[in-house]
Amino acid sequence: MEIVIFGAGSLGSLVGGLLAREHEVTLVGRDDHVTAVRRNGLRVEGALEATVAPRATTDGTALAADLAVVTVKSYDTRRAADTLASGRFDAVLSLQNGMGSEAILADVLDEPVLAGTASYGAILREPGVVECTGVGDVVLGDRCGGRSTVADRVGEALRSAGLETTVSESMPRRLWEKLAVNAAINPVTALTATENAAVLEDPAADLARGAARETARVARAEGVELSNREALAATERVAEETAANTSSMRQDVLAERRTEIDAINGYILERAAERGLEVPTNRTLAALVRAWEQGRNLR
Repeated sequence: MEIVIFGAGSLGSLVGGLLAREHEVTLVGRDDHVTAVRRNGLRVEGALEATVAPRATTDGTALAADLAVVTVKSYDTRRAADTLASGRFDAVLSLQNGMGSEAILADVLDEPVLAGTASYGAILREPGVVECTGVGDVVLGDRCGGRSTVADRVGEALRSAGLETTVSESMPRRLWEKLAVNAAINPVTALTATENAAVLEDPAADLARGAARETARVARAEGVELSNREALAATERVAEETAANTSSMRQDVLAERRTEIDAINGYILERAAERGLEVPTNRTLAALVRAWEQGRNLR
C-alpha cells in the first residue's frame, strides 16, 4: 500500500518508520528531518528497532496514495486538510491527540475520514532518528461508529507491518475514553515536569482523577456511554503502561512549543458549556497551560 504520513514528528515518524518495513511510505515533515531521512534513512530506536528508507518531502501538496495518515498537531489540522485536498487518497486516518480533528478533515476532504488513537510512545531524538519509548496499539474505525470496510482494509495494512491494531465499531466511545486519559495525564505532567507515573500517586492523582471523571460526565451528556469507573480505569492503565514516558504535552512544554490544550481540556470545556455542565478541574488545567503559552507568546 502507498501511504503518506502527513506530519512526520515524533508519532508520525515512528508510525511511518514501522509502516515502511512493509509499505511504500512518504513522510511529510520539516526540512531538517526530511533532509536527514533523504540522506541516511529513518532510524527507529528504543523498544522497537528498524532502519528504513521512506520517501520524504516538505511539500505535501498534490500527493496521491492509498492512505494518508494525519499526525500533525491538532491546531494545524485545518491547514493540513487544505493541503491534502490538493491530492488524491482512498482514505484518510487521523492519529491525532484531542477531539475535533476528524470533523475538520471531513468538512474539507471528499475521501472517507477514519478516526484513530495511538498509544505508542515516541520521541524524535534528532533529525532522522525517532525513539519508540513504549509499545502500544492503534485503534481505528469509522469516526461516527459502526462497521467500515475501509477501516478493515486500513487495519489490515497496519497489522501487516507489525503494528498492534484494532478495528473498532465504537470509535466515538474510544475517542472520549482517550480524551479522558489525555485530559488527566497531559496537562498534569506538563505543568509539573513529571513522567506519566506521577498521576498514579497523590497529590497529582486526585487532580488527574477529577479531570477524567469530568470528561466522562461530558461524554455521557454528548450521548456516549462512558462511565466514571471506565474513564478512571483507562487513565490508570495507560499511566501504568507508560509510567516512564514523557507525555506529548510535556514534550511541547520542554521544547517551548504551543500545546494541544485547546483540543483536549479546552474541547471538554466547550462541550461542557454547551450542555450546562461545570468542569472545574479541566477549567483550571486549561487555564494554567494557556497562561504558560501566553507568557511565551505562543497563543
